[in-house]
Amino acid sequence: MLKVYGLKVSYFTGKLEAYLRYKEIPYDFHSMTGREFMRDIPAKTGAMQMPAVELDDGRWMTDSSPMIDWFETQYPDPPILPADGAQAFVCRLIEDYADEWLWRPAMHYRWSYPVSSKLLARQIADAMGADINAPGWMKRRRTERRQKLNFVDRDGVTPQTRAHVEGAYLRLLDMLKLIFRDRPFLFGARPTLADIGLMGPMFRHFAMDPGPGIIMREEAPEVMAWVYRVWAASASRTTGDLVSGIPDDLRPLLREIGTAHLEALNAEAVAWQAGQKRHGAIIQGTEYRDLQTSQYRVWCLEVLQARHAALDAPARAALDPILEAEGVLEPLLRQSGLDAGYEQGKAAPFGKSLPVFEEIRN
Repeated sequence: MLKVYGLKVSYFTGKLEAYLRYKEIPYDFHSMTGREFMRDIPAKTGAMQMPAVELDDGRWMTDSSPMIDWFETQYPDPPILPADGAQAFVCRLIEDYADEWLWRPAMHYRWSYPVSSKLLARQIADAMGADINAPGWMKRRRTERRQKLNFVDRDGVTPQTRAHVEGAYLRLLDMLKLIFRDRPFLFGARPTLADIGLMGPMFRHFAMDPGPGIIMREEAPEVMAWVYRVWAASASRTTGDLVSGIPDDLRPLLREIGTAHLEALNAEAVAWQAGQKRHGAIIQGTEYRDLQTSQYRVWCLEVLQARHAALDAPARAALDPILEAEGVLEPLLRQSGLDAGYEQGKAAPFGKSLPVFEEIRN
């Protein structure tokens, strides 16, 4: 049985667990300790990140998206990606948006508000600090300060950007609740990678943290119901057809991805190619300053471009007019000849992973 190392409050651990539960892949959950997170597991995977997976043959894996792709080769039925190439690409696009863009509002809601930060600091310190010889109050305070410093203060959340950061979550709720009034999952009667990808931010952050959880329950109960519908789904019982093509009610989400997430990835790519360790970006009219430039996120854009280029002619003919109409195609393809230099990405999820944030302050 494979072993999953993570935390029950973790963004990407929740995403991977939602996938494993749906595919009915048995696993043993192991709550990651501080020593494992900072020393033991990075020696195996190359990065301080969770979840990490140890296979029964002794191999280690990390990075949720490549891990899910690998598991799909081992457990192909039923596939998590639609057979329709256009739908499959949109699933990839939504997953990347959920992984990399929604991270900022998820971290902000967790660590900027004491009602969440005090609770989560206690939960994380209690789970990861069992092997750290220090008073409990000190471990909790260090956890709270470290998380807010690295993932809020140093990730562009300021009084000037705060409303826009929170707006990303509020707009998403408005878009999703209309979809889930019509069908149980994003593309129909069963989950796809789009649903699993959105579970990263939507499950253990937005649905479970006190602040955003209250907003979801009060303003978008349809979305709260979907979160737990995905968590309860299993491939043997959650069956049914997908819709055909790209539903019209997904177009506002595509527009949001084009004007927010892809613009942010382009700013990363320009800064990376110029050798800038930190950069700024104007996203939907809001100016973000002093963002850490991430090689990993440049690779994300490179992979999206490669997946688009690999579409066959019928899929491209069905998809590109929609992407162009919703402002996705141009930012997706704006950077030509992109090379993030992440050679290990070809071996993912095995090998040494590339951390999203190279500089983490304690």
